[in-house]
Amino acid sequence: MSAKTIIHGIFNDEEKLKEGAIKLRSARIRVKEVFSPFPIHGIDPIIGIDRTWISICSFIYGLTGMSLALLMTWYMMISDWPADIGGKPSFAFYMNLPAFIPVTFESTVFCAGHGMALTFFLRSWILPGVSPKNPDPRTTDNMFLMEIEAKPEDEERITAMLKASGAAEVNIK
Repeated sequence: MSAKTIIHGIFNDEEKLKEGAIKLRSARIRVKEVFSPFPIHGIDPIIGIDRTWISICSFIYGLTGMSLALLMTWYMMISDWPADIGGKPSFAFYMNLPAFIPVTFESTVFCAGHGMALTFFLRSWILPGVSPKNPDPRTTDNMFLMEIEAKPEDEERITAMLKASGAAEVNIK
C-alpha cells in the first residue's frame, strides 16, 4: 500500500481557486480541504462537501428554549404560585398564553443563539489550548489554500493542473 502525500496549492484569487477546484474534480481528484481568509460562496458543492445539518441543530436548540420557557412560566404562574395579576386568570395555562409569548420568544432566541455558538466552537475545534489546523498562516491574511491528498504517482499531474489553473505556489508535504 502506497503512502499518500499532501499537496498544497496556494492561490492569490478565490476565482482562480474555484476554477482549479472544478478542473481537479472533473479529473476525479478529491480536494480534501480549502482554507481561506473569508467564506467563499459556492465552494462547498464544487469540492464535494454535502450540506450540513446545522440548521436542524438550531431548530432543536430553539425548540428546547421554547419548551423550557413554557414549562417555567406554567410552573411559576399556574402551578406553584398562582396570583391574580391585573385580572388575568391564573387557573388555566391557555388563558395566560399571550402574556407568556415574550418570555417564550426570548428564551427560544437565547437557547438557539448560545447553542449555535457552542456548536460552532466544538465543530470548528476552536477551543483554548488547541493548536490550529491551518497549514499556512498566510490564509488568514490574503491567500487561499487548496489541500489535496494524493498518491505519489499522481503528484506530477496534480502539480501541473494546479499551476495551469493559476496557483501561485504548489507545495508537496
